[in-house]
Amino acid sequence: MRLFYKSRLAAAMVAVAVVLSVGAANAQSGGSSISGTVLDPSDAVVVNARVEIHNAVSGFDRTTTTDSKGNFSLPNVPFNPYHMTVTAKGFAQNAQDVEIRSVLGVNVKVILTVASSTDTVTVEAGADLVENDPIGHSDVDRGLFDKIPLESQSSSVSSLVTLAAPGVAADSNGLFHGLGDHASNSFSVDNQPITDQQSKIFSNQIPVDSIQSLEVIPGAPPAEYGGKTSLVIVATTRSGQGVTTPHGSVNASYGSFGSSNVGADLAYGGQKWGNFISVNGLNSGRFLDPPEFVVIHDRGNEENLFDRVDYQLSTADSIRLNFGFSRSWFQTPNSLDGQLATPWSGVVVANGGLDPNGNVVGPTDQRALIKTFNIAPTWTRVISPTTVFSLGGWVRRDAFNYYPSKDPFADLGPSNLQQETISQYRTLANTGLRSDISYVKGVNNLKLGATYQQTFLTENFTLGIVDPTLNAPCLDANGVPVFVGNPGLNDPTQCNGAGLQPNTIANPLATAPFIPLLGCYDLTRPTPSSTNDGCAGSSSTLYPFHGHTDVKELALYLQDAISKGNWSLNLGIRGDLYNGLVVARQAEPRLGVAYNIKRTNTVLRISYARTLESPFNENLVLASEGCNFAVIQDLIPCVPAPNTPGYRNEFHAGLQQAFGRYAVVSGDYIWKYTHTGYDFSILGATPIFFPVGWHNSKIPGYAIRVSVPEIHGFSALVVMSSVAARFFPPQTSGLGTTVGQSGLPFRIDHDEKFNQTTHLQYQPWKNAPWVGLNWRYDSGLVAGSVPFATDTTTPVDLTGLSADQQLQAGLFCGSQHPTLTQPLTTCAPSQYGSNLVKIPAPGTENDDHNPPRIAPRNLFDVALGDDNLFKGDHYKWSLTLTAINVTNKLALYNFLSTFSGTHYVTPRALTAQIGFHF
Repeated sequence: MRLFYKSRLAAAMVAVAVVLSVGAANAQSGGSSISGTVLDPSDAVVVNARVEIHNAVSGFDRTTTTDSKGNFSLPNVPFNPYHMTVTAKGFAQNAQDVEIRSVLGVNVKVILTVASSTDTVTVEAGADLVENDPIGHSDVDRGLFDKIPLESQSSSVSSLVTLAAPGVAADSNGLFHGLGDHASNSFSVDNQPITDQQSKIFSNQIPVDSIQSLEVIPGAPPAEYGGKTSLVIVATTRSGQGVTTPHGSVNASYGSFGSSNVGADLAYGGQKWGNFISVNGLNSGRFLDPPEFVVIHDRGNEENLFDRVDYQLSTADSIRLNFGFSRSWFQTPNSLDGQLATPWSGVVVANGGLDPNGNVVGPTDQRALIKTFNIAPTWTRVISPTTVFSLGGWVRRDAFNYYPSKDPFADLGPSNLQQETISQYRTLANTGLRSDISYVKGVNNLKLGATYQQTFLTENFTLGIVDPTLNAPCLDANGVPVFVGNPGLNDPTQCNGAGLQPNTIANPLATAPFIPLLGCYDLTRPTPSSTNDGCAGSSSTLYPFHGHTDVKELALYLQDAISKGNWSLNLGIRGDLYNGLVVARQAEPRLGVAYNIKRTNTVLRISYARTLESPFNENLVLASEGCNFAVIQDLIPCVPAPNTPGYRNEFHAGLQQAFGRYAVVSGDYIWKYTHTGYDFSILGATPIFFPVGWHNSKIPGYAIRVSVPEIHGFSALVVMSSVAARFFPPQTSGLGTTVGQSGLPFRIDHDEKFNQTTHLQYQPWKNAPWVGLNWRYDSGLVAGSVPFATDTTTPVDLTGLSADQQLQAGLFCGSQHPTLTQPLTTCAPSQYGSNLVKIPAPGTENDDHNPPRIAPRNLFDVALGDDNLFKGDHYKWSLTLTAINVTNKLALYNFLSTFSGTHYVTPRALTAQIGFHF
C-alpha cells in the first residue's frame, strides 16, 4: 500500500509539472514591479521626471527617474497598494494610487500638465491607508525596521516579527509563538517555502540585512500557503537590479557583553541584471538567553552570507538565484548550579567533587554548532500581457551538532533537570520545486500552482546516564533511591548486604524499579551485573541511536482574488498530500470576503481556512519510532503511535478603519479548532526536543495593529493581542510527557493573556537625527513546574527545587529568601510568594483556568541615530546608539518550561554602531 501511494504521489507530481510547464518574465519573483512612461500634454516624453511610490502603513518608499525615452521602472516591489507621485520641473505634480497584487506588475502611463500658480501638493488621505483585503496582515519595510531596537542580535528576524506583528508571544532565544501555537510559523522567502523551525536552537535564520520587506499573515492565509500557517512571514529580499550606480554600506558595532558585529552589503546592476550581496559576523558574550540574570558560559559567534542575482534573459524571460550560508557556534548557558558544581549531585557528595573515575567534575560545558546553506533558482516567463509562469527550486540543509561536557558527569543537573549526558548530530535537508501560473484580467487574479518538497531527516545521538539515582538498584528505608560508595552497587541482590532495600517491582516502596537494561548505559556504575540483559560488554557504555526518514509533500492549489466595486473576495482550494512515517491527505478550502465602506474608510472582512497540521520535523523519527527501541522505552513513558498530521478549522473576523490621514487600525478576532494539536517535549531530562501530539486544541484570541503614518516627522506603531492556548488530552503521539496526565484540559506555555508593543519614532526632517522608542508589555506566559499551595493550611513543599532554581523563580517565604547554600524547604501558604512568577492563591490553581504564569513585565528600548552625520551627498556616515532594557528590569521569559527550561530577559545592553554608506 505504501509503495502504491508513493507511485501515485510521483505520478500526480509529474502530471502537474507537465500541465504547468506548457508556458514558460519581465516580472520579479518574490516581488513585482511598477513601470511606465511619463509624457507631457503633447505626448512628448519627459526626461528626468522624479517618480516616487510610498506605502504609509509599511513605510515602503522607493524613488527613480525617467530615462531618455521617458520610461521608468521600479523592480522588486512587494505586493501592496502604493501612492505614486510624479514631479518634473515646470509641470504640476501628478498623484495616483497603484496596487500590486500579481507578479505581472503594473504598467502606468502618466501625463503631466503644465504647472500654474494655484497648483498644490497632494496629501495622502484615509483612503490611501486602508486596504480592501479579506486577509488581515502586517507589512514592514526597511524604512521602519532599520530604526526599531531589536533585543536579539543572533535572531534579529524573530525579534522584528515579535515587535512589529500582533498575535506574537515573545519567548527566549529568538523563539516566538504565533497565535497560541508552538512555533507553527512558516517563511516564504522570494516564494521559497520554509516550514521548519527557525529559532536559534534549531536552525540559522535568514539575515535581516538581506530583507527588503516583510508581510506577516496571522493565519487563514490564501491557498498558496500551507504547512505551518499560524504565522506566514512573506519576505522579499533585496535586489541590485536597476541600481546602475553601486550602492552599499559597511557597518561595525560594539556593545555590552563584549558583543561586536561587522557587516557589509553591496547592490549593483543595470536595467536587465543585478546583484545584491551581504556579509556579516557577530561575536557575543551573551549569545543566548541564560537561566540566570547574570551571564555565565554564554559565548557564541555567527557568520552570514547572502547573495541574490537577477538577470533578464529577454523581454519575456528572467531568472533569479538566491544563495545563503550561515554558521553559528555557541555555548549552552549555565546556571549557577552547573557553573559552580555545588554539592547537589550524589556523585559529588560521595566523592568530594570527583566523578566515579576519579576526575574533577568541573562546570558544565555544553556547546552547539549549526551550519545552514540554501540555494534557490527561479525562472519566470511572461506568456502574454495577462499570464505569467514561474518555476523555482531550492535545496536547504541544516546540520546541527550538540556537544556534551568533556567530563560527562558535569552534565548532571539539579532536581532531575538533566540526568543523562548526550551528544547529537542531526541533519535536515529540504529540497523542492514550486511552479505556478498567474492570470490577471478584469476583476480576476487567478493563480494555479503546485509545490513538491522532500525533507531528508537524519538523527544520531549517544546517551549515558550520569544520575546515580535515576536507575538505582537500592532504596533506603523511606524508599528513596540511594548511591553508596565508589564504584557503587550494581544489582538489587547487593542491597541487603549494605543495609538497604532492593529497588524491584516486588518492593512496595519502589516507584521506579531498577531496569537491568539501563544499567548497561549507567556511567555511574562502570561494571553492570550479570543480570543486565542485553549488555554487549563488561562495562557501561553510551547508548547509540540512529534514525532516518524522508518526508514527501505535494501541494496543489487554485485561488482567485476577485475585486468588484466595494467587494473583494479571496476564493481558493488547496490539496496537501503528506507521505512521511505516515500518510495523510487533506482538501483545504480557503475563503475570504471584504467590503469597503468608502464613505467612512472602513473595511469589514471575514475569512476561513482549513489546513493540514503536519508534525514538526525536528527529531520526528525519535518521536514517532522511539517506542520501538527498548532503551528509549525504559527511559520515558511511551505512546506507541507515530506523529500523524491533524487538521484545523480557522475563522477570522476583522475590520480596518482609517481616521483621516492620521491613523489606521486593523484588528481580527480569531478562532482556531485543531484536531491533533502539536507541541514539544523532551527526551527524559536531556536537551533533545521532539514533537508530541494531543487529541485537540482550542485557540481563541484577538490581534490588533495601529499605525500612525509620518506626520511632521513623527510616526507610531502599536501591536497588541490576547491568545489562549488550550490543549486537551489524551496525548496521541510523541513518546511520553509530564503534563496533561490528569485527563483535563491545560494551557501550554505559549498562552498569554495580553501583550503589546508600542514603537514611537521621530525625525524632524529628512537627514536629521532620529530617535526610536519601544515599549513592550507582556502579561506573562504560562510557567512550568512552580510549586503552589493546594489549600490554605498545607505547607508548600519546596524541596523539589534546588536553591538556585528557587532564586531563579524569585521565591520567598515571608521575609525569608533562599540562598545558594540555604534553600527553602517548606512554607506556610499565607507566607509563600514570588517576585518573578505569578503563583495562584492557595487552593485556586487550575491548569486550564488559573495556571502559574510568569509575572507581568514592562521593557523599554531606545535607539538614537543620524543617517548622515556629515551631510554628504554620495558618501554618508551614520551613527546609531541603542539601549535595550533601559531600566535594567529583572524579569523572566519562562521558568522550567517543558520545552526550553528557564530563561531571563536581556539585562541593560548598550551598543554603538557606525556605518559608511555609498
